[in-house]
Amino acid sequence: MAYALITGASKGIGLAIAEELARRKYDLLLVARSKSLLQDIAQRLATSHRIKTDFFAADLAQAGAAQQVFDWCQTKNYPVRFLVNNAGYGLSGPFEKHALAEHIDMMQVNMTTLVELTYLFLPQLRQQSKAYILNIGSSAAYQAIPKLSLYSASKAFVLQFSRGLRQELKSSSVSVTCVCPGSTDTGFVDRAQIGDKGRKAAQRVNMTPEEVALQAVDATLAGKAEVVTGVLNQLGKLMAWLLPKGIVEKTAGSIYD
Repeated sequence: MAYALITGASKGIGLAIAEELARRKYDLLLVARSKSLLQDIAQRLATSHRIKTDFFAADLAQAGAAQQVFDWCQTKNYPVRFLVNNAGYGLSGPFEKHALAEHIDMMQVNMTTLVELTYLFLPQLRQQSKAYILNIGSSAAYQAIPKLSLYSASKAFVLQFSRGLRQELKSSSVSVTCVCPGSTDTGFVDRAQIGDKGRKAAQRVNMTPEEVALQAVDATLAGKAEVVTGVLNQLGKLMAWLLPKGIVEKTAGSIYD
């Protein structure tokens, strides 16, 4: 049986997706930065679900990381039929607060590595009788967000890339799905350095990673194009479409003041 490859698989939504796919008896290839965490997770999932697992530790912010992941799969003769581009993070605050190198690293993980992995694995995915690409976007993709400007722009890229690629592959065996979670109970707010106001707002609407993972996997296997998880996030998407952009952006940005 071909494998599901998941980036950012050591924590949060990525780990929850790995656990959800393990329950469905998918063999797993886990990618993240922490070798020790990946080793523990791979062993646990293999034992508890009687599946094959392996892992590859890589910093996806580094140029060439996607090629390393692909070469590892080729060397190990691991065919991939389910590619989960989950790895990603945000940086909050005024654009100039963070060093340029930090912004570039975030763009590398959120966009460039995602594109590279998709490009490298696509020929292999086409060879499968049925294959899936699951890209994890964000509800932030539907509007500009001051003080999350680059993060929301990077997720808008993921969403638009997924939409276009899906249409390109419509007559193939490969289905592309973009799942856009809202606030989820992960380490995102810590990594993004979200302030108290934003943290309190997030806590009111937080979903669990397990809830997001279940919706994401169900949507992907059902061949859906796009899913926003959670009723409130779906309402937010509708409001972002209906209301004037200036109002939407001012409201979204006020959360991070």
